[in-house]
Amino acid sequence: MRPSAEKSRPEPTAAAGPDAELLVRASVLLAEAALEVRRAGAGLTAGVTGWRFALDALREPVPAAVAAASVARALFNPAGLGFGPVGGPVGEAMRWAGAVTRRRSAAVGMAADAFDLRVRAAAAGHPNLESPMVARLVEAVAAGERLETARAWCALVERLGVTRALTTIGPVAQELLAWAGLFDENPFNDDAAWAILHGELPPTDPVLGLPSGWISYLERGPGNAEAVDPDPLLARTMAHSANDITSYLDNMAALGNHGAALLRRIHCTDGETRYVLLLPGLSFAKLSNNTPADLAGGIDNTVNTDTTYTRAARRALESAGVPVGAELMIIGHSLGGMAAMNLAADLEFVTTYRLTHVIPTGSAIDDKRPADPDTKVISLVNGYDLITGMDGRGPAAPHDLPPGWTELAWLDATFDYPLSHSPQAYAISLRGLAAPQRDTANELLSRYDGEIVGNQLYLLRDR
Repeated sequence: MRPSAEKSRPEPTAAAGPDAELLVRASVLLAEAALEVRRAGAGLTAGVTGWRFALDALREPVPAAVAAASVARALFNPAGLGFGPVGGPVGEAMRWAGAVTRRRSAAVGMAADAFDLRVRAAAAGHPNLESPMVARLVEAVAAGERLETARAWCALVERLGVTRALTTIGPVAQELLAWAGLFDENPFNDDAAWAILHGELPPTDPVLGLPSGWISYLERGPGNAEAVDPDPLLARTMAHSANDITSYLDNMAALGNHGAALLRRIHCTDGETRYVLLLPGLSFAKLSNNTPADLAGGIDNTVNTDTTYTRAARRALESAGVPVGAELMIIGHSLGGMAAMNLAADLEFVTTYRLTHVIPTGSAIDDKRPADPDTKVISLVNGYDLITGMDGRGPAAPHDLPPGWTELAWLDATFDYPLSHSPQAYAISLRGLAAPQRDTANELLSRYDGEIVGNQLYLLRDR
């Protein structure tokens, strides 16, 4: 595993803790072994399908035939690599044929075992995962039985309803999708499964295997920001604002998800003037609308850094006349958190403004990195929020955060998904069972304590 960063993770029960840790360690070793076996298959495949081998075969056909036979035994022997060809036109064609005929490599078997260990480890901290109905679903996925998997899922939904069922499997949803993807007859979603195994951003969706960025082509506006007056509800909420993470989330909830953003100017206790930018999350109304907060914008910010949302946010700062070199904190929920991290990754942006803090809330941002190492990243995560694991690093993943990041995570099943993803639910958690995480967050952003001397609402638009 990578070096550990400062983080607050949901705690398993004391009795199950040591076993869960051993399971996680074993899953890491299996994942690494699976990757090495896959690389070995790719190396052998490239060795006998490349043009150099073809030339050698023309010069010395007998030794080449012997070598090819040896490689074939290694690639296709159940006691060796199983069905291991991968890479290159020939290797990929054979891999696709193997997927369609359900012939699996040893690497796939190891990866499946690693996912199994993750699910077992996650059950130590998520008691709902130990229910017989969830166990039936996991067993169906492990057996590669798609029909039984569908039946088990339908039975779970019939018993719990869609939202509670999604909440129940939320901590291992990415693992189950990847596991099922490795065992189905679709060769196009395998790359997503391997990315999830190693805690990386999936290049495709884990079900159909469609490229992750295809929808982003619908989002190609230059980005714009229009200053407007707040409605009475937002005005009342802002009147009771403070430099407190729950207050910021209250403001985020009042902003809604129709493309509004809030820029705040604070006269801080040390005499400096600093700025806070609030970026709300996704609007689910349409695939694409006139704001960068639509579904197309969500995909765009997942796979790209320079996006319509980030350009619109920059227009807001420019319109407000935020001076070059001013200290800035960006707090974003869901898609807003991804856009905030994209701004943090923009070298031009962080040389224009001093981005001191980025606080993504309920955001899939673990694959993104700030350009300025001094930018503090404080990620807020409810383990029952499915969105936070869409970057390949869900609650059950063993992969650590980058050095210097702070993840404040907890488990709150008060709200089913998708309500558990809302800024209101995060605020309620931070006022209740996640109060220690709230206090830590407030301490980390205390640099911005002071008097609020300006609030300006902006509507972010594609054009």
